[in-house]
Amino acid sequence: MQFSSTQKRTLTWAVIALGIGLLLWLLAPVLTPFVVAAVLAYALTPLVDRLATSGRGRLPRVLAVLLVELVFIVVMLGIALLMVPILAKELPQLRDQVPVLLDGANAWLKPFLAQFGIKISVDVASIKTFVLRYLSTNADDTVTSVLSSLRLGGSVAFAVFSNAVLVPVALFYLLVDWHRLVQLVLEWVPPRAREAYGSFTNEADTVLGQYLRGQLLVMAALAVYYSVGLTLFGLDLALPIGLFTGLAVFVPYVGFGLGLILATLAGLLEFASTAGVARAFIMVGVVYGFGQLIEGFFLTPRLVGKRIGLHPLAVIFALLAFGQVLGFVGVLIALPTSAVLLVGLRRAQAHYQHSKLYLG
Repeated sequence: MQFSSTQKRTLTWAVIALGIGLLLWLLAPVLTPFVVAAVLAYALTPLVDRLATSGRGRLPRVLAVLLVELVFIVVMLGIALLMVPILAKELPQLRDQVPVLLDGANAWLKPFLAQFGIKISVDVASIKTFVLRYLSTNADDTVTSVLSSLRLGGSVAFAVFSNAVLVPVALFYLLVDWHRLVQLVLEWVPPRAREAYGSFTNEADTVLGQYLRGQLLVMAALAVYYSVGLTLFGLDLALPIGLFTGLAVFVPYVGFGLGLILATLAGLLEFASTAGVARAFIMVGVVYGFGQLIEGFFLTPRLVGKRIGLHPLAVIFALLAFGQVLGFVGVLIALPTSAVLLVGLRRAQAHYQHSKLYLG
């Protein structure tokens, strides 16, 4: 079977792409911090450029990078610290309210199951003793347990620590040399393909820029909405849980789910002995139900737009696929990376439909 020069070239590039993909898959654990740093560098480079060229005199780029990265780290730490007041409030409430919740659940469950002829005998006292023993663990036992877990999962702890160090370091160097690296990549592109390459990168940059700007606006709007909504229901932890839920929606489904669980748990613990558990379920049903409607039918279509064009099933597949390859980090970068891949697929489809292979 004879192959034309075009077919040989296409086959060669396909083999190269397959080899690169296999190498990336094998090196995924090592590449993860660098991939994260590259995504962050792409998002933060415009801010560094603007800061470096602002004012009467040019600010040294290294100093601009340091300032931007420092602010970014502080913001990330602030988001992580939102969990501190939630845990500090809910752990003591767990010790106080778990017995009440168990008694209430037992009193409701027995008559409900009896209607269907099911009789159960639950030793509530033993369950309460078991739960309270672990919730009342003193600080020394907690520290010992944590240290033991670190010893058992030393490789995991080391991986987390190394990534926490590698990402900021890699981000610094990428931000400093971003334009130089972009030019270096361009030099590897054959001259005859540079026009198509430039057109593709411009379209991908437009899609990603629209996605990132729109997503930030959606996060800010939802953070305000959830904070106000939970406050109106009288939840003490409305502000930290609302802010966390709004900011965590950057991770599709996962962020919303975590916020929903935190709000439900906080509501059950706070309202169990006063307004009743029904108030907690009504609160999360109303606030988070309307939140999903507002996000899905108003905020995301208007602020993010339909430019990305990913079908809901494609979104779910992208999250699962990237999560399988890169773990939690893969979930974070799944949608923007899929948006870029979609741009490539659209161009490949257009090229195919104008080719002799398609037209015959």
